[in-house]
Amino acid sequence: MPSKPALHNAMWPGLVGKGDEEGQEPPISLERMLELTAAAEVDGQKFDGIDYFLFLPHTDPEASDDELKGIADLIQGKGFDIGSLVAPVWPGTVGDSAMGSDEQQAKFLDAVKMACRIAKVFNEHGARKYGVIRIDSAEFGVAKFLEDPATNLKRIAATFKEAARIAADHGERLAAEGEVCWAGLHSWKAAVALMEEVGMPESLGFQADLAHTYTFMLGYNAPEDGLLQKDHSEEEFWAAYEKVTTALRPWTIDFHVAQNDGEVHGAGSHDKTGKHCPADDPNGKLDIARCAGYWLEGARDRGIQHICWDGCMFPNETLEKPETWNAILKSMIDVRDAHGWD
Repeated sequence: MPSKPALHNAMWPGLVGKGDEEGQEPPISLERMLELTAAAEVDGQKFDGIDYFLFLPHTDPEASDDELKGIADLIQGKGFDIGSLVAPVWPGTVGDSAMGSDEQQAKFLDAVKMACRIAKVFNEHGARKYGVIRIDSAEFGVAKFLEDPATNLKRIAATFKEAARIAADHGERLAAEGEVCWAGLHSWKAAVALMEEVGMPESLGFQADLAHTYTFMLGYNAPEDGLLQKDHSEEEFWAAYEKVTTALRPWTIDFHVAQNDGEVHGAGSHDKTGKHCPADDPNGKLDIARCAGYWLEGARDRGIQHICWDGCMFPNETLEKPETWNAILKSMIDVRDAHGWD
């Protein structure tokens, strides 16, 4: 069976949508997320690594080099490599909107610089050998974007261009997450237009997620770009899927395996996002292995060396169940068996 791409689990499901606001569950610590990931095993196979969120409570983005090396030791001690890193680009973390004022743009770029600095520590430590730095527009929702789409797309692109130059100077690549909640990345057509406007494929590409790109097809937040009704046929699904993946696959340098039930979901300030479901959810609409193949065609040539599971917005009870992680790992292995390489 193929040994590549490496199979990673994301740490941010322990953080995204969690907190101390009404209706939120408490965050799950990095140590516990690592324990849950390390315990998963299917036919003697385990996760190879983790993708990592660069903000509190898992990481202080201003941590010293020695503190970061300690985190790397912790992760490696569980048998994991570090892959892609998530830069803290959002308001309330380090960054701010890529579509905003010069001051907001400067904060966004500071977050990218911070992520590049942490990446360098992990790389030199030896814990990280591959992966990208993941960003988005940090402009939550599309209402403001739609007031002047052409101008706002160019503003986001200008921020991304500068961010890509910073990443390139550090030997890194950026991947922008396509997701219905992020302005300028809220539909498949908008994402293609943004990639083309930036025009720096060697330094900035697209991060595709099976759940989020399905909601693209259903037209959430961009009905004019929708390709499917909720009650679509299988034939309609695959025709639409080929259209979306053909447009975005050449830009795709980071890939998330996920399941989706055709709905959106939110918690706290993180609202109306593509809903992730357990891999074996009976309401899941996606043939995970088959769908992944569309994105992984030519993946090695685009520099992809690992794939990652994304389970944002899972309840803590679900995250604490061993069977959740074993079902996920089984799906990841199925993807690699069908579309991987040595």
